[in-house]
Formats: sequence, structure tokens, C-alpha cells
Amino acid sequence: MIGAGAFVSLGAAQDLAGALAPLAVLIAAGVALCNATSTAQLAAQHPAAGGTYHYGRQQLGPWWGFLAGWCFVIGKIASCAAMALVIAAYLVPEPAQRIVAALVVVVLTVVNLVGVTRTAALARVLVTIALGALVLTGTRLLIGLASGGAPADGGADGGTGGGAAGGAADGALAGVADAIPGPLAGAAAGLWDGGLAAVLGAGTGGAVGIALAVVQAAALMFFAFAGYARVATLGEEVTAPRRTIPRAILLALGVVAGLYLALSVVLVLVGPAPGEQVWGPAPFLTALESVGAGGAWNVVITGGAVAAASGALLALVAGISRTALAMARERDLPPVLAQVSPRFSVPQRAEIAAGLAVLALVLLAADVLVAIAASAFGVLLYYAIANLAALTQAGQWRLFPKVMQVLGLCGCVLLVAALPGRTIVAGVALVLLGLAYRGIVLVARR
Repeated sequence: MIGAGAFVSLGAAQDLAGALAPLAVLIAAGVALCNATSTAQLAAQHPAAGGTYHYGRQQLGPWWGFLAGWCFVIGKIASCAAMALVIAAYLVPEPAQRIVAALVVVVLTVVNLVGVTRTAALARVLVTIALGALVLTGTRLLIGLASGGAPADGGADGGTGGGAAGGAADGALAGVADAIPGPLAGAAAGLWDGGLAAVLGAGTGGAVGIALAVVQAAALMFFAFAGYARVATLGEEVTAPRRTIPRAILLALGVVAGLYLALSVVLVLVGPAPGEQVWGPAPFLTALESVGAGGAWNVVITGGAVAAASGALLALVAGISRTALAMARERDLPPVLAQVSPRFSVPQRAEIAAGLAVLALVLLAADVLVAIAASAFGVLLYYAIANLAALTQAGQWRLFPKVMQVLGLCGCVLLVAALPGRTIVAGVALVLLGLAYRGIVLVARR
């Protein structure tokens, strides 16, 4: 779960919600917690590869399962593209970022092809590096704040809405109210371009505008909380899944939620450097500059960002391929993707197909935040179906109260509705395309 969320989504959330960004983190964490209980409950009863694709088929029926699997594939392909673009943003200037991101996708796909065991071992090393970098960088930022190293005026023409470093809470909140819905409203990324805000007639300012900006920031932050499902999609490859999967999911979510909340508070206190309109794709580099740190510290956070996003990308490609494997076994995707390598015991054809799809999106996506928003759309719908499926469980398989699943379902729908209008339109079109494909295949089988 330590991926691009800790290195790009936190900055994007503050660009939208200003000093209320920590609230957006808490909302995203709350929705993720409800989703995690549903995922854990379903995984305990159905410890098979495929995640909610399998759960939906078992609990709700084949069409629901297909919809979940298709949304997972859409969302996670966008997630992979976002991870690769974040790696490139921390490593090289913009002219070379797409080339570097494409190379990252190719290399890590090849690593996945040699087997789950090596992938899992490498992912553990990368997460350890990332956590160390975040802790060290967060500590350095706090030291910089304590020593007065942050600028006296951290905002930029009302750009982020964040208060000055160490400024009074009243000033910070006033900056939020002035800046919402944030500088991204008019940026090429196209965030906040309609959707629920347009339906409600909520422009800038006002209680409704502020609330919607925070919810949209939470939708972007949810991108950083989606990793716990990877445990469930690997259900056939762990021992004692009824006990192991729920514990692993909830423990990972709790640790990551605390880390993200602390980092969000630190970034709000620091604020972007003078003259910067937004945090950009590498907010921690900007934060270090704001407190007068650089050089070796830039190397530390860049190493952590590369390690975190690389580890997440490894797991993401594995999760996509295993969902594709499960769908291909049921002929919801071309059966050719169901082949498993006898040597490495991984679905290599599905891995290659996923890698090619990610590569195409990396080369075509307009912006990393567009990829993040697209990921949130697919993944939130995936979890909405997971909550719906968990609501139908009973007896010994009910591990958590139904209210958790109801809250998770409502939260997922709200966050999807708060996404940019163009993201919703494109996402709905892709969902309908997938449903039409399945309908054609079913007719052809008769």
C-alpha cells in the first residue's frame, strides 16, 4: 500500500482542499476501512484468485462478478500507469519522463514474469526502503519547521489554500475557503471539471463547494489506500487464508492510514515553496526546498519514491494478471489468457497483456493526476460491488457488522460521484463497452 499515494496524492489533495487535506485523508481511510472489512470477510469464505470478481460471481451472480473484474482491470491499469509516471517524475525532468516511465513498466513486468516468490521478496525490500525514506524526510521537515526554515508565506496567490508554515489555524482555514476548489480547477489535468459539482451548481467557495472539494480530494487519496485487495487476489497462494488474509488487510490499512495522516499534516504545515502554484507530482521535493533542505535529502526521498512506486507496481501487475486469469478461466476474457507457466507458476500471457495495456496508457495519458482519477473510478466501483457481495454473507462467514458494508457502499458511490466529469464519462463508457462485450460472447455461445 506504500505507493504513489504517499508521494503524489497527498500533494494533490492539499491542492484541492488546502488545510483540510488531512480531513480528506481521514474520509478516504474510513471508506477504505469499510471496504477492507468486506474484502477480508469475503476472502475468508472464498480464498481463490480473482478477488471481488470471484466473490461477485459466488455471492451475486456472473454479471456482477464480470463487472467487478472489469472495473478492477480498468482501475489497476490506470494505477500502474500512475505509479510509473510518479517514478519518472522523481527521477528525470519532464521531457524524458514518458520514456523513463515506459522503461520502468517493461522492466518490472519482466520481473513479474519470473514468479510470485521473487516478486514478493523484492516488494518487501522496496517497501522497507520507502518507509525509511518517508520517516527520515518527515523528521527533517519537522526539524525544519521547528527551526523556522519554512517560508513565512507558503501559499502562492491563493494556489493551494495551505496556511503559512507554522501559521495560525484561523489563517490556514481562511486560505482554504478562498482557494477551494483549488488551482487544479483550471489546469490541464481537468480535475473538478463538472461531475457532482456541476449537478449541484457548486462553484468556488461556500459550504457546498468546500465539502465537494474535500470529497474530491478524498477520492484522489483513495488511490493510495487501494492496495489491501492485492492480498485477497492472491488467495490461492497463502496458507490459512481465513485467518491470514483478514489480519494482513486490517494491519496494513491501519499502519498506512496513520502514516498518510501524519504526512498530510506535515505538508499542510510546510506549504509549497513561494512562487509555486501547486505541489506538482513530487511534493516532498518541494517541501524539502521550503525548509531549506536539499542535496542528500532529495536523494533520500527520491530513492523512497522510486522504491515505493516500484514495489506497488510489481504487486499491481501481479494482481491484474490474476484477476485476468480468473476471468479467462470463466471465458469472460479470451481463454488464451488462462495459460499458466509450468516453470514459474504464473499466468505469463495475462502478465504480458497487462504490461502492454499499462505501457499504452503511460504513453497516451495527459497527466499523472488523470491516471489517478481514472484509477479511483474503477477501483471504487470494484469495492462497491465487494461491499454489496459482503452484505449477502451470513452465518459463520459474517465477521463484521452489516453497517460497515452499507457505509462502504455509500462511501464508494459518493467518491465516484465527486470525481471529474470527464473521468466519469470515460469510465462509464468503458464499463458499458465491457458489458457489451460479455453480452456478445454469451450470445455467440448459444
